[in-house]
Amino acid sequence: MTVMKRLDAYLASTDYEAVWLARPNSFAWLTEGGDNIVDRTGDIGEAAVGYDGDTVTVVTNNIEAPRLRAEELPEDITIQTYQWYERDLAAAVAAVSPTPAAADFPVEGFAAVDASPLRQPLTADQIETYRDLAHDVADAVESVARSLSPETTERDAATTLRTRLESQGIAAPVVLVGGNERAQAYRHYTPKDKPLGSYALVSVTAHRDGLFSSCTRTVAFDDAPTWLTERTHDAMRVEASALAATQEVGRTGGTAGDVFEAIQDAYAVLGWAGEWEHHHQGGAAGFAGREWIATPESTESVELPMAYAWNPTVQGAKSEDLFLVTDEEIEPLTVTGDWPTTTVSAVDSSVALERHTVLER
Repeated sequence: MTVMKRLDAYLASTDYEAVWLARPNSFAWLTEGGDNIVDRTGDIGEAAVGYDGDTVTVVTNNIEAPRLRAEELPEDITIQTYQWYERDLAAAVAAVSPTPAAADFPVEGFAAVDASPLRQPLTADQIETYRDLAHDVADAVESVARSLSPETTERDAATTLRTRLESQGIAAPVVLVGGNERAQAYRHYTPKDKPLGSYALVSVTAHRDGLFSSCTRTVAFDDAPTWLTERTHDAMRVEASALAATQEVGRTGGTAGDVFEAIQDAYAVLGWAGEWEHHHQGGAAGFAGREWIATPESTESVELPMAYAWNPTVQGAKSEDLFLVTDEEIEPLTVTGDWPTTTVSAVDSSVALERHTVLER
């Protein structure tokens, strides 16, 4: 179903006359990758895009309108401009919108809408855009990871990686680099001014054109822990199990909680019962780092075709990539062909996948 057909169905089911989106990920979704961000610390962009069943309209202030028209929006989108000193975005949207209406940000008199379900599953055009992004993210992560040494600090590695990503128009809200000490101590190894030591985990969640891609790579130096490859392999098998369950649940109908049960079972079979309690396991990806994160009680629908980024961890080891899951295929997206891989099997499933293993330096 196309984006417009989904919005038509939403308006028909709610009897709203319009829906407005100002959160950057949903703005990008409706404008085919448009960027309304100026201040990355904010939840709301500098423009809102609305659909009334016939027309797509962007409302923004006179500061941003020329740039958005020239660089961010398709030609067929109408722009309504207000003077920045006269009102704010919410008031400007309320002034031009038919009512009743809904918005994904606070607008007086408007209902609230969570756009995430509308953004799922992915369209064919979005999948093609995703393939390009995921390859570029993986290439940046792997290039930087191959350049590391035991003396490199976590912070220097993260800075280099951010620069590499930004040079390709990719913003990275999450860049994690953990050396042997902190990767074992913390599941979110936010970079510090500490040398990597005997091994490193490099993890990112990055976005371009509104879509988000995640991946992790592991580099082992001399004196790396003897357990690193084994634990990474176990994390890979949990990840493969999550993907196999995602495809099965997506085919037959079910919830993210059903997939999470398979994740719990895989940890237990591999001798790591309860390990899932120490870190979230990931979930659906798309126009958010995770459209939802699975938990034992999750009720979200598992959509196909959709991107999924599962990220199991096993005490200092991690496996994480972005996959496109369809009825017929589990396709790895964060792939360059320049990183060592190994085939792992899902627990209690015939599914076997090529996974990125530890690079030994």
